[in-house]
Amino acid sequence: MGVLTALYRTIFMYFFVLVVLRLMGKREIGKLSIFDFVVSIMMAEIAVLVIEDTEQSLLKGVVPILVLMVTQIVLSYLTLKSKRIRDLVDGKPAILIANGKILDKEMARQRYSIDDLLIQLREKNIQDIAEVEFAILEPSGKLSVFQKPSHQPVTKGDLQLKDNRYNGLPVPLVADGEILLENLQKINKDEAWLKEQLNKKGYTDMKELYFVSIDHAGHFFIDRKD
Repeated sequence: MGVLTALYRTIFMYFFVLVVLRLMGKREIGKLSIFDFVVSIMMAEIAVLVIEDTEQSLLKGVVPILVLMVTQIVLSYLTLKSKRIRDLVDGKPAILIANGKILDKEMARQRYSIDDLLIQLREKNIQDIAEVEFAILEPSGKLSVFQKPSHQPVTKGDLQLKDNRYNGLPVPLVADGEILLENLQKINKDEAWLKEQLNKKGYTDMKELYFVSIDHAGHFFIDRKD
C-alpha cells in the first residue's frame, strides 16, 4: 500500500508541477531570472517533500506551490509594466568591454574573471580580445559580443583565399597585473623579455596593466586598468 501511495503521489505531483510551470509561461532555462530560478527550486523541494512524506496531506504541497505560482505571475506582470521593478528582479546588462577597452572595475563588480571572459569569447569563436568592440553581460549570464568592423567575419571564399593554415589562439601573458609565467614558457620567452617589450610600448609598471596577450604574429593586445 505504501508503494502504491508513493507512486500515486509522484505521478500527481509530476503533472501538477508540470501544469503550474506551463501556466507560469514559457522561458528558456538560460533566460530564467533569479526569481524564476528560485521559484522553480522551491517548487521542486516542496514536491519532493510531499512525495517522500506520505503522512502529509497533498494539500500541504499543493497550496504552497499555487502561492508561488500566483506570486510569480503577479511579479512577472509588474515587471512588464515597471522598468524599475524589472531591473530589480531581472537585473541590468553589464558592459564588460566598451570601445575595445576592458572595464575591469565592472568585471570585478560582476565577479567576472578574465578567464570567464576568454571562455565565453572562445565559445563564440573569437580568438582575440583585440577583435571585440563591445561585450555585454546579459542578466541571463549570456555574453553578447560585437566585433570591430575590421574583424567582422569574412569567409576565405569571399576573399578567394586558398591559405587555410591555422595560426593558433592568442596567448595571455598578463592577467590583472600578474605575469603568467607558465604561458611565457609556452612561447619560449621569459619575464625579462616581456618587461622589455612592454617598456618599448611605454608601460613600465606591470601593476597598471589588466590584461596582455600576444598573437601568432607577435602583436600585443594591451589593456590598462581603469
